[in-house]
Amino acid sequence: MTAPLRVSFEFFPPKTAEMEQSLWAAITKLAPLGPAFVSVTYGAGGTTRERTHATVRRIRQETALEPAAHLTCVGADRAEIDQVARDYWAAGIRHIVALRGDAPAGAGGYAPHPGGYAYGADLVAGLKAVADFEISVAAYPEGHPEARSAGHDLDNLKRKIDAGATRAITQYFFDTDLYARFLERARAAGITVPIVPGLLPVTNFAQVQKFSAACGTSVPRWLAEMFDGLDQDPETRRLVAATVAAEQAGALRALGCDEFHFYTLNRADLTVAICRRLGIKPAAAAPPAAA
Repeated sequence: MTAPLRVSFEFFPPKTAEMEQSLWAAITKLAPLGPAFVSVTYGAGGTTRERTHATVRRIRQETALEPAAHLTCVGADRAEIDQVARDYWAAGIRHIVALRGDAPAGAGGYAPHPGGYAYGADLVAGLKAVADFEISVAAYPEGHPEARSAGHDLDNLKRKIDAGATRAITQYFFDTDLYARFLERARAAGITVPIVPGLLPVTNFAQVQKFSAACGTSVPRWLAEMFDGLDQDPETRRLVAATVAAEQAGALRALGCDEFHFYTLNRADLTVAICRRLGIKPAAAAPPAAA
């Protein structure tokens, strides 16, 4: 008998009133699917810090969803990060996605903040010292773009788990075999926590190519061929995107995966469609009370 399927959703904090309206429309549509948690990202260089905090707190206060706040090592010393963590705990937020983070634009590469947490494992240990947070960390089936080697990258993941993380969420990928091989190596290295596949439904192929070049994700030729000639046909693009992501999730399910993390890009329709294909439906509304 297969285990119940769990999903989680990732959002990014809105920059404008219009984007905020779109975000909350997506949250409202996805909430009935009963996600295990929803996470809110942190911009490169800590650029969305206050918006991230505000969005996470609003989710905690105005919904029944379990929010997870992204927190990085970038742009703050240990005392500042520890205070942010204490503020989250006081606000009822118990889950943090702990990341090293990316350097600000034009910085010429990542460098630890003076007096700050140097890397993800240090941040995890620091957060666990503040409070007993549930902590998720990042994993890279194709290797972090800055990793010296695949082995070094896996060692880094092991350090984060040993520091107290309880789950790893992968960078998105399109080749299921890459994930399967990565999972096998992780288990052989003694990493026993869930390694949750991160899925990115493709709505704009050109945008995904740009994202992938920056984060080191390979884009298979078959995927490019699926979207070839559809630039001016958004309806067909959405159908193809839903099919591709659902087939990927099905293949991962066959490998034994029972949890998926969706990078929603603050849009709900595709994720809802994929979840329906996976058998996840909105919770039935309670019947009206008798008169």
